Amino acid sequence: MLTRRIRHLLAALSFTTLLIAGVGDAIVGAGADVPRGTPEEVGLSAERLTRINDVVRRAMDDEAISGAVTIVARHGKIAHFEAQGLMDIEGGTPMRPDTIFPIASMTKPVTGVAILMLVEEGLVRLSDPVSRFIQEFTDPEMAVWQGGMRPQRGADAPEPYTIPAAREITIRDLMTHTSGLGSGGAGAIGTRRVAPRRSTDTLKAYVAELGDAPLDFHPGTQWAYSGLNGIDTLGRVVEVVSGLTFDQFLEQRIFEPLGMDDTAFVPATDSASRVVTLYRRSSDGLERTDVPGWVDTTTLFSGGGGLWSTAEDYLQFAQMLLNRGELGGVRLLGSRTVELMASNHVDDLYAEGGTTGGRPGMGFGLTVQVVENAVEAQQSMSNGSFGWGGAFGTNFWVDPREDLTAVLMVQTPGGTLRSDFANAVMQSIVD
Repeated sequence: MLTRRIRHLLAALSFTTLLIAGVGDAIVGAGADVPRGTPEEVGLSAERLTRINDVVRRAMDDEAISGAVTIVARHGKIAHFEAQGLMDIEGGTPMRPDTIFPIASMTKPVTGVAILMLVEEGLVRLSDPVSRFIQEFTDPEMAVWQGGMRPQRGADAPEPYTIPAAREITIRDLMTHTSGLGSGGAGAIGTRRVAPRRSTDTLKAYVAELGDAPLDFHPGTQWAYSGLNGIDTLGRVVEVVSGLTFDQFLEQRIFEPLGMDDTAFVPATDSASRVVTLYRRSSDGLERTDVPGWVDTTTLFSGGGGLWSTAEDYLQFAQMLLNRGELGGVRLLGSRTVELMASNHVDDLYAEGGTTGGRPGMGFGLTVQVVENAVEAQQSMSNGSFGWGGAFGTNFWVDPREDLTAVLMVQTPGGTLRSDFANAVMQSIVD
């Protein structure tokens, strides 16, 4: 049980860590292209921005998290950058501004940008069938529950049967989670059988097996989150088209140009002291947990969830999107391509249902969630905002209307911190 130790250490750090990471202090950021500014310069209230710290501190007091790094930029300048709490409870290690986190599904928009770069180069079309690049995806089949209904959890039910899918999966289907691949439906049993995930696999070998996996529904007919498989397949498409391994493509075409020096599938050996420890909530407080196998691999580079990054690195990626494809004189995408990425591609499929439940007022773009109607969605960010989160609690969004980007880095999933952070950020706008 870590409860008493957490409270003691967090209390001791509640002030000192803020001093380490205040925007007014000297913060070393490797390759940072987003300059520092003051809140007043960019239409934010310095006093109101401290409410972000309050939100994080309350979450620590409630033992929902052990610490966090938060960063906010507006009008192209960083106005808030704070590290609070602990990156490792057992060692009493303070959270650092440059702490390296597993960002899980925040990897997906990075993969989305990689695909869109190839689309712009005329090497890939969103309408292309995946089988154009990976032949195993030819003639897909769809799994169907016996009796037409999903059995209750734990029930002894016959295995689903398969029928031919109405059409093949396209690149757009994978980017919008409308492919039916690996979304936890009737095809899950068959997927585990034909494509067991092994951390020693390569992306080439694993995705070839996925091509034989039964789909959960006819492509394009539903929205259902494909946690890893769908976007992992896009990573393999990048390899086939570019001739580079997926990690090489991201490093050469995205991370290096944007100065994202701490972002990779495998953290650098000399950065080990900055890698965060993961925790999960329990009745006894926060308990240390292992890095899952789909992250802890040196060969199976998951476009769906395998990257590690820092708050500032990811802010540079988000700022590039806010700038409509450009950062620091380096352009990765055309402005219209970013608009396409951040447009709703699924009509009402995301708003009305799917494996995560209905999201009224929301749409889904090319690997990002999009705010269509903030009032209906009960979101504090503006209409047109877009972003995504990760399984360990991380989150980011881009708000074009307010010319604002924000990133939350934590190492414990669940709770209300994401929405509380968003509310605290948006209420700081005063112009």
